[in-house]
Amino acid sequence: MLAKIQKWGNSQGLRLAKNLLTDAQIGVGDEVDISVKDGHIIVSPVRRVRGHHNLKELVARIPGDYQTSEVDWGESVGKEAW
Repeated sequence: MLAKIQKWGNSQGLRLAKNLLTDAQIGVGDEVDISVKDGHIIVSPVRRVRGHHNLKELVARIPGDYQTSEVDWGESVGKEAW
């Protein structure tokens, strides 16, 4: 597929066909990582979940000797049921 870089305001852009995005599993509004390798532009989908964090990466950063503890939030206010 051939495409042309076009000027949009003060920027340049490349319009991508819907089937190309579908094949790459990229949708409108998705974040992508853009890099250059050996003179080629590479556009890769960013696979992040829940507020741009990846749960597996976050859990992997928890120290092995981490111990949880209870937190005292003070007296109940309002209609909380404890």
